[in-house]
Amino acid sequence: MSDHFEHADISAIIPIGGRSGDLTTLFREYRRALESLGGRCEFILVLDGPRPRAEEQIETLLQQGEKLTVIELTRSFGESTALTAGFQRASAPVIVTLPSYDQVDATEITKLVRALDKSDMAVAHRWPRAGGAWESARRRVFHRTIGRVTGQTFRDLGCGVRAFKRRVLEEIALYGDQHRFLPVLAARQGFRVVEVDLRQSSRDRFEGTYKPRDYMRRALDIFSIFFLVRFTKRPLRFFGMVGATTFGLGVAVLALLVVERLFLDQPLASRPALLLASLLVVLGLQVFALGLLGELIIFTHARELKDYQVDRIYEFPQKQAASVEPQLVATTDARDA
Repeated sequence: MSDHFEHADISAIIPIGGRSGDLTTLFREYRRALESLGGRCEFILVLDGPRPRAEEQIETLLQQGEKLTVIELTRSFGESTALTAGFQRASAPVIVTLPSYDQVDATEITKLVRALDKSDMAVAHRWPRAGGAWESARRRVFHRTIGRVTGQTFRDLGCGVRAFKRRVLEEIALYGDQHRFLPVLAARQGFRVVEVDLRQSSRDRFEGTYKPRDYMRRALDIFSIFFLVRFTKRPLRFFGMVGATTFGLGVAVLALLVVERLFLDQPLASRPALLLASLLVVLGLQVFALGLLGELIIFTHARELKDYQVDRIYEFPQKQAASVEPQLVATTDARDA
């Protein structure tokens, strides 16, 4: 149930999970938009586990002669895994990810691909954005929090319409629910990421409700991305800070207890504060040791880590003077601040 393309100009990947719309209509809209750019386009549909309704629509497309590649995972692994499976199959130098339900006006997608002329990755920002006051407030809080903990400002990380060059995939590995934060991870690696305003689809309506566990997962995702962006290469800064704070608090409580014992004749035995202070001291030392162990691991594998991207290399011909180096290479690095 697959048909692979060779030498495509654009690889369009559509992950299909629990939420999907009318795939037949959506696929044709996507295809018309991308084919208007003039190059060859391959479509890769990734079924995140068995999806009977989606499979029926895909069979209809295949029977109508549509050329596409279909990947079906054995069970539901999540959108990040589905995208990774599509990335491994893609053959074009430009990758476009598209949701299996309406998010943006399909005719606007060409703006993202054209934006790659001056960037490595272009992400969609649905505008003007539909939704009530609660939805607007929730999105605003989420993106402001992401901006504060990562230093990267984005306005619509929930939109799955993105375009990027293949070299972005060569440096970033997705897992868990990190597909939402792909632009943040790309910017962290030094890639040039731009946000492009695209008209929101009139059919983009989420009729479900978010449960408390969904908010808890998003909070954990924010903490995860905070650690990955800030402390992946410097774990001791995070664990050392937490460990030092815990250790210092424990020492302060112990000092207070000692002062009370020496000068105020207060007993130390059978005091819960003594047990608490001792636990804080031990816990602080353990957390600090964990950060130090992380630093040792990073140091051991430092040669395998790369936290910058080379933009361009200029080569100048060898000059005749013997005092001049045979070849001068100047590089422009986009380093992670």
